[in-house]
Amino acid sequence: MTGSEEVATLPDFDLTVEAGDWPAEAHLSDLVRKAIAATFTEPAAMRPGRSELGVIFTDDARVRELNAAWRGKDKPTNVLSFPAFPESRTGPLPPLLGDIVLAAETVAAEAALEGKPLDNHISHLIVHGLLHLLGHDHETDAEAEEMEAAERRILARLAIPDPYA
Repeated sequence: MTGSEEVATLPDFDLTVEAGDWPAEAHLSDLVRKAIAATFTEPAAMRPGRSELGVIFTDDARVRELNAAWRGKDKPTNVLSFPAFPESRTGPLPPLLGDIVLAAETVAAEAALEGKPLDNHISHLIVHGLLHLLGHDHETDAEAEEMEAAERRILARLAIPDPYA
């Protein structure tokens, strides 16, 4: 390798627990780190460049505000992704991928309703949000199939069962 070639590296992350009933920050940090590492084993994610992202753990009220302001949907949702740059699935990683925001009450309620461990659901939503920041989407059936397949592969690396089964 020559000195001018960039090597793919895992993004750094800043974690913020803004509001809500979440596990301890150190535990959340471990979940985020593992989800990032597993996501970046996907060939499409292994792109050159140093990057970082923010992961914000907050409550339904804050996510509802963000969802209304940015997506025109006046309701909470489990996870939102805010890319810092236009999403692209090619080329080097941007210096800042963006932010992933999770809503405590919705995430906990979904995990309980679906009989999933909370850690597994949090990990899944981090992977889902990170894939959005890397340019994946699920607006069409074909996009949804591709994104869900990537999520299944990544979660299997984390020993998390298929969330879509």
